[in-house]
Amino acid sequence: MTDIISRPAPPRLAIDGDSRTFPVGRVFCIGRNYADHAKEMGAAAEAIFFTKPASAVTTDAALPYPTETEDLHHEVELVLALGDGGRIIASGVGVDLTKRDLQARLKAKSAPWEIAKGFDGSAPMGSLRLGEPPASGAISLSVNGVTRQSGDLAQMILPPAALLAELGRFFALQPGDLVFTGTPAGVSALVPGDQVSARIAGLPPLDFTLTERR
Repeated sequence: MTDIISRPAPPRLAIDGDSRTFPVGRVFCIGRNYADHAKEMGAAAEAIFFTKPASAVTTDAALPYPTETEDLHHEVELVLALGDGGRIIASGVGVDLTKRDLQARLKAKSAPWEIAKGFDGSAPMGSLRLGEPPASGAISLSVNGVTRQSGDLAQMILPPAALLAELGRFFALQPGDLVFTGTPAGVSALVPGDQVSARIAGLPPLDFTLTERR
């Protein structure tokens, strides 16, 4: 049987010190996994899950400011990369970009807000590092050299193993899945020209620049 269309190739992430790449399948995200971030958002500190399409993942060093927003927020996160059996085989640094004004309008109407989270290029990623993810260590994000987010991975309400167990209640986790594990406090707006640097101790860095809207 022949397909009627040609599917686009999946995004692929580089693996630090390895010639192989990681083909991205699904992207799962958890919200409110750091109590201080939940507090700053005026929400209860309880895990909520949402998804992004694979097209959200990007490794571009220059990202255009997206359409349909005037209030784009950054959220630095530890990202888990899953292999056979849904087990963690690597981890990296990611940023969840959010159209906060659009999200707020949708929340006010009790409407789904995935379009504020799942737009193309909304999940910048650095290279992955093979092995178990760090259980603790500094996680931070700076904009134009000024630190905005700073915390420790040990502050996660659901650490990686518990997070995957909870997510696994609803989905059969598969090779190629990425899991964004939540963000510490300090999320705020980005504007064109901003240089973003996201860091997690022991993992390859992530740097990108936000350019003018296309």
